[in-house]
Amino acid sequence: MKFSDRLGIEFGNAICYSGYREGQSPVDSIYPSYEQVAEDLKILHQQWQYLRIYDCSRHADLVLEVIRNEKLDFKVMLGADVAAEVNSPGCPWGADYSDGVLKSNSLANDTQINRLIDLANEYPDIIFSVSIGNEASVEWSDHQVPVDRLISFVRRIKQTVNQPVTFCENYVPWTDKLEPLAAELDFISLHTYPVWEYQTIDGALQYTKQNYKSVALHYPDKPVVITEAGWTSRSNGRGIECWNVSQEFQAQYYGELMDWSNKKQILTFVFEAFDEPWKGSSDPDEPEKHWGIFTVDRNPKLVMQELYSHLWPHDINSAQVAEG
Repeated sequence: MKFSDRLGIEFGNAICYSGYREGQSPVDSIYPSYEQVAEDLKILHQQWQYLRIYDCSRHADLVLEVIRNEKLDFKVMLGADVAAEVNSPGCPWGADYSDGVLKSNSLANDTQINRLIDLANEYPDIIFSVSIGNEASVEWSDHQVPVDRLISFVRRIKQTVNQPVTFCENYVPWTDKLEPLAAELDFISLHTYPVWEYQTIDGALQYTKQNYKSVALHYPDKPVVITEAGWTSRSNGRGIECWNVSQEFQAQYYGELMDWSNKKQILTFVFEAFDEPWKGSSDPDEPEKHWGIFTVDRNPKLVMQELYSHLWPHDINSAQVAEG
């Protein structure tokens, strides 16, 4: 049985959304305005039915308010942004924290889970599922949370929330350390990034299929969704070779991914809607800044130019006219 059937939702197009523009950042608590989020969602509303957002900050409040106030037909996967509760020696960029920081993070995580519960209950008509975290168990993560603690989040949420509960993570941990957590979840959410694992565009889709099947076959009775898959369009050569990225490669991977996932009816959240300049290092070619299928100026990249020709160059009035 397909994922959408097993969870009682209709299959549709899905995308990861974070609306931070130049000079904005969740790290600095500088959020986009209501008007900016409304602009974004009216652009996305033309093509997507499902959104994934990552935390329960003011950004999440704005997204949910815009959807309700502007009467946009989106269903949202709401995530919790959990911080490190243990040190992570496998993190390449360092994740060694003091006991005081870890204790403070644990308290903040409880607050974040409580906020997720509140929003899920406030917007039951919009939030179709909730996630207890993002990449908090893979060995290279800088915000590791123990599996038993993740399980406690699930159990707390299920006491008062009706929506299905998941956890968003790289495909690798699902087949070993996350087995106890998987037993508690309503469905599994995995991430697959062939370009981060030195795959060329020619073998990228096959690699994604292997990632997905490794988890889906491990849990034949559990729905599995892809919550992140994409291809960056620029790189400074750190972690991703410059020759292996371009708007052409991004468009090719997107097209192949959509053809396969639509055929198999696998709900797949494309990563991501818009470029985010705040991410990663200060290098303008930092790959983390360029996963969007739209630029930070809300212009469509090659992959979207045919569908969004009215936004090239970007014109907010065009998006509003298209929405009627």
